[in-house]
Amino acid sequence: MDLTIYDVIKRIYIGGKSDDLRDKFGKITFEVHRAANKPMIREAIEKIWSVKVRDVRVMNLKGKSKSFGRRPFQTSGKKKAIVTLKPGFKIDLPQFE
Repeated sequence: MDLTIYDVIKRIYIGGKSDDLRDKFGKITFEVHRAANKPMIREAIEKIWSVKVRDVRVMNLKGKSKSFGRRPFQTSGKKKAIVTLKPGFKIDLPQFE
């Protein structure tokens, strides 16, 4: 499967814990493609935003069990990446202002 740099990064997480990580430590949380690995994520972020990445941490999240009436089902899992940028670099996005 060939992934382009724009296929690797799906979206940026915006929420309580990810906002705290960004404000306190400068770490940004992304939802990434399930087949993406650390070097692919690093390359995509460096090329899209013209920054230098210091560290990439990746975690796989399992889907949740839910039910719709009497029918149980499993939501799809996700893959998250927490990215630390090198000092002096910043990703400027409108929702972070």
